[in-house]
Amino acid sequence: MVSSHASALQNKHAGLENRLREEMNRPSPDASTIQAIKRQKLRIKEELAEI
Repeated sequence: MVSSHASALQNKHAGLENRLREEMNRPSPDASTIQAIKRQKLRIKEELAEI
């Protein structure tokens, strides 16, 4: 069960990374959206570190 949870978190982190990259490549990226995505990625990274 732990490995499936870790895998799900890694997939979610990768999805957020893609969203972040897309947002940063926009002609006028939204700073608040970028910040929110980075916060979500950090929470996931911290949760993965606890596993």
